[in-house]
Amino acid sequence: MAEITIFTDGGARGNPGPAAIGIYAVDAAGSVLLEHSEIIGNSTNNIAEYAAVATGLQLLKQKVGKAVKEKTVELKLDSELVKKQLNGEYQIKDAGLVPYFIEIHNLRVAHFPNLTLTHVPRAENKEADRLVNEALDAT
Repeated sequence: MAEITIFTDGGARGNPGPAAIGIYAVDAAGSVLLEHSEIIGNSTNNIAEYAAVATGLQLLKQKVGKAVKEKTVELKLDSELVKKQLNGEYQIKDAGLVPYFIEIHNLRVAHFPNLTLTHVPRAENKEADRLVNEALDAT
């Protein structure tokens, strides 16, 4: 079991349209380490999903500090496409995703050597999904 589990989600109403991200992280005991939601402007679902992963890793790095490098971290997301692209299983065909891919790759190399990505059904990503919807509903 991972020492830290981070759930990320991104969504756009209209695709493209108003978009938001949600990040929810817990430690192995289930204590909440991080909860974050943010409007990211008009975007697509895929860009929002990538932005959520990048922001989640950045925020977790800030929260835990240098010790994050020693932790086993599992990132759970409900976008199978993003998970497979980040793991090198699928090519990235949308050039707009490449800067996020590079940022996430660099974060993984520098700070998250023990990171695994897991695709989960939306039902298992409820907290991150809730944060996305709360942000979008507040606009």
